Amino acid sequence: MSVRWPRVLTPTLLSQILKKQKNPVTALKLLDEAKERFPSYGHNGSVYATMISILGKSNRVLEMKYVIERMKEDSCECKDTVFASAIRTFSRAGKLDDAISLFKSLHEFNCVNWTLSFETLLQEMVKESELEAACHIFRKYCYGWEVSSRITALNLLMKVLCQVNRSDLASHVFQEMNYQGCYPDRDSYRILMKGFCVEGKLDEATHLLYSMFWRISQKGSGEDIVVYRILLDALCDAGEVDEAVEILGKILRKGLKAPRRCYHHHHIEAGHWEGTSEGRERVKRLLTETLIRGAIPSLDSYSAMAIDLFEEGKLVEGEEVLLAMRKKRFEPTPFIYGAKVRALCKAGKLEEAVSVINKEMREGHCLPTVGVYNILMKGLCDEGKSIEAVGY
Repeated sequence: MSVRWPRVLTPTLLSQILKKQKNPVTALKLLDEAKERFPSYGHNGSVYATMISILGKSNRVLEMKYVIERMKEDSCECKDTVFASAIRTFSRAGKLDDAISLFKSLHEFNCVNWTLSFETLLQEMVKESELEAACHIFRKYCYGWEVSSRITALNLLMKVLCQVNRSDLASHVFQEMNYQGCYPDRDSYRILMKGFCVEGKLDEATHLLYSMFWRISQKGSGEDIVVYRILLDALCDAGEVDEAVEILGKILRKGLKAPRRCYHHHHIEAGHWEGTSEGRERVKRLLTETLIRGAIPSLDSYSAMAIDLFEEGKLVEGEEVLLAMRKKRFEPTPFIYGAKVRALCKAGKLEEAVSVINKEMREGHCLPTVGVYNILMKGLCDEGKSIEAVGY
């Protein structure tokens, strides 16, 4: 290990030295050697964060546990993000028990805010289907002063309950939010709306929509369309087309605050229905088109709509949103392109997915991000085209 040590070592200089090492084991040895070479030097939270990040990215779980223990012994100030990252690394290495154990021991560290670690652990436990254990962790720690915001955790709890068809309990959580010192956000409404609609509780879903009008839709945000569509589609699937059209009118007036000229576009004749699956999809598409026209144009609203449609695999409708936003002089973001590439890969349209990066993004002067490339590479590998994926 030929490292050029400075005369006086500081945590910032050591972090730079560690980041330059190609081998994580070498970096760890330098971390230990630093104190031997410089007796008056002491690691701080930033140095430990750098080392934990290096080991986590290379999946060196045992070494990472060793560094975390050293950090506890030094009692230096630790950031919540460091523990959240470590919890995620443990979980994805198949060591969820270690992740839980680390979280439960956070009171032994010099860390005053556990919010992100709390949310990350719950998310990982839900992914591993440890629902009962996740609820236990939630009940035990959500009221502590270390968890400064509970909205994400409460949303996650509602999502878990809806996944097991207990939207009734999720509704109780939703109503209790005010007593927890937080207020339902758009994601709260989306989760509960989907839970109600999946279970066929359309009356409850409709009442939820009306409460949304005066709670979070007062400014007519187009991002709310993601929630509105869930109910309108569910009504159409249940054959309640007239009800869907009536509610669409209320959405345009009270939810989206659409201009009056848009009200004339929401009339959908009974002939569009026909009682067939094709007719149902036609009506749903018309409803979505009307919502798009009624929304106040903004990059956030178009992004929310496009990403939502692509995630559902609705490529045609998603493309219509991209056309609409371009007409309004808004350019799609890498997040939108990423959602489109993922949808195309899932649909087996790999050539079109490649074209999005090689042609569409270039023409839109949008530089592909690492995330977009990773989505494409995964899609290619899933189809057995790993050699082509290596080219990216």
